[in-house]
Amino acid sequence: MKTLSLLGSTGSIGCNVLDVIRSFPDQYQICGLAAGKNITKLCEQVLEFDPECISVADESGAEELKRELPAKYSDRILYGTQGSEEVAALSHADMTISAIVGAAGLLPTLAAIEAGKDIGLANKETLVMAGKLVMDACQRKNVKLLPVDSEHSAIFQSLEAGHRQDVSKIILTASGGPFRTKSYDELKGVSPAQALNHPNWDMGDKISIDSATLMNKGLEVIEAKWLFEMSVDTIDVVVHPQSIVHSLVEFQDGSVIAQLGIPDMRIPIAYALSYPRRLAMDLPGLNLAKCSTLEFHDPDYKRFPALSLAFQAIEHGGVQPAVLNAANEVAVAAFLDEEISFLDIADTVATVMEKVASGSEDSIDDILQADNRARNVARDIIRNKS
Repeated sequence: MKTLSLLGSTGSIGCNVLDVIRSFPDQYQICGLAAGKNITKLCEQVLEFDPECISVADESGAEELKRELPAKYSDRILYGTQGSEEVAALSHADMTISAIVGAAGLLPTLAAIEAGKDIGLANKETLVMAGKLVMDACQRKNVKLLPVDSEHSAIFQSLEAGHRQDVSKIILTASGGPFRTKSYDELKGVSPAQALNHPNWDMGDKISIDSATLMNKGLEVIEAKWLFEMSVDTIDVVVHPQSIVHSLVEFQDGSVIAQLGIPDMRIPIAYALSYPRRLAMDLPGLNLAKCSTLEFHDPDYKRFPALSLAFQAIEHGGVQPAVLNAANEVAVAAFLDEEISFLDIADTVATVMEKVASGSEDSIDDILQADNRARNVARDIIRNKS
């Protein structure tokens, strides 16, 4: 029986993790749940999985949770960053699944690593913001970091076909999102509802918008750099609208190994939970005859400049990836609130990156300070636009 702490339990990935666990109750058990502000969903999860420790975003959420749950849970309820860190590092946990969306996932993931927990990583921002610190900590604590994102899971699986020293490049696939065929002028007027309507994947709001701008792919490029110890010039992105080929690895002999499957997050989640074994998932297989046309295109950096910004952040180094991420989080929230346009998201991020640049990637304090400065600058820019 493997015991798990789950960070971000009420989000899209978290709910899929719990769905996998429901299918294998004799193999997996939940000991901790950390969530944000969806108290109703969290109550349902607590009553079903009976964790020993629970955390929510803030004190008011904790009080609401205490009112809604049986009295026996009152002493198990925590809140805030400290609460999620405690859930992440629970002594009974064999593995911590990091599925909190955004920068909020960094400190709890680091707490889990410091506690010696193997990590199932669905929070790409952890490596975007502090890749060097996180990977150094994993090595120091002898912690396994297993990717949950479909693209990075695909690379992880494809790499097992050869030796790391024989890899010439990794290729991340992007669906292209809902606006893949729209012109630049058409993108000026798209609405949040249109941007949230992803053609292939069922995701949370923030990730759906990132997919529409291609920022999600940019963040994944940075994540891949650290996760697989690759230089940026050996990481490519191709647009693959069908989302059947989840990513590829090219070896120096010219062989290209790809991982294919239906677009369902439960597949990479199950692989991270069970590695190096595979679980017998009750999911439909991939019917190649029905998806006989598989397209691949170069990304359009002019229409989707967020991807270029991510490469710029990698090249600059230091705290720039953290700045990129922070500014994007603020801009995406403003777009969802209809305060700025779709194209303003990347424009805002670019301006913030010009204004906030100093700091060391070896210092968690520098990273967190850059994150805070970037958010403040982004909010000022958005207020001025409004």
